[in-house]
Amino acid sequence: MRATVLLALAPILPIVPGGIIIPLYPPDSLALNHARINEPEQFNMSRTVPGRIDSIVNIHNPSIEFHPVDRSLNTGAAVILAAGGGHNSLNVGSEAADFVPFFYNYGVNTVILRNRLKRDGYNPQTDEVNDALQAIRLVRAHAKEWNLDPHKIGIMGFSAGAELAAAASVQFDEASRPDFVGLIYPGPSPFAKGRTPPPIPKNAPPAFIAGGGPGDKVHANWAIEYYSAMLNAGIPNIEIHLYGNGRHPGDGMTGGLTDRGGIPFGTWQYRFIDWFRDLGFLQKPGVNHGNQAVR
Repeated sequence: MRATVLLALAPILPIVPGGIIIPLYPPDSLALNHARINEPEQFNMSRTVPGRIDSIVNIHNPSIEFHPVDRSLNTGAAVILAAGGGHNSLNVGSEAADFVPFFYNYGVNTVILRNRLKRDGYNPQTDEVNDALQAIRLVRAHAKEWNLDPHKIGIMGFSAGAELAAAASVQFDEASRPDFVGLIYPGPSPFAKGRTPPPIPKNAPPAFIAGGGPGDKVHANWAIEYYSAMLNAGIPNIEIHLYGNGRHPGDGMTGGLTDRGGIPFGTWQYRFIDWFRDLGFLQKPGVNHGNQAVR
């Protein structure tokens, strides 16, 4: 009789103190690479801010990290944050961790996604997208426990992370449908030139899109392709901001919440809040928003 040997999985450490970490899949899931699941993640730490994690690689046990809002502020909304990094790393410092306190001030709960990466042998259009969809399912499954509104769960992606958010907006099932998506200086969507575009579901979610314009022409065109596809399909509440001055992170300018030297592109996050409020996502349950009652 053969003995079963159970390997202890490497611990998943929080990116922001106090986060509730849940693996996306059970240890025996066929979605995982069992030859590498016990390898620890590798953190790239900030050289200037003690304890700050700038980026992560070697992710073989993908997870979510939930950060709740106090009940007195809680709107019930939750944003899953999918950091960029060219599928070679997850830039969780500027494109995830920094948004935890930002969204907290508006009563919005945050979830940091740690998805697998192309550099570690995973496919961005299958494995990484499946991680994003599974994250939405998992957050929705915990909605009652975490005091979330199951109809206010969405995903915001940055650059390569926006590729996952864009794909999730058309490849969802009932449990994994995002209620909104944010595409910030996005990489190529399923509607990018040269790809076979999928059918757009009639209930595709509203989307907010932001990025540089002439200074980031490649990503601006990817943003426009997604916007045009949704606009032509009649999907409501699609909003796009392409700024006249602004470059892609990694081209000499940092991403996320930085003010980018005071240029308008540095205020995109407040345009997102305007859009989010306009849709009623910042209202607490039972509060009237105009002539429409919001859950």
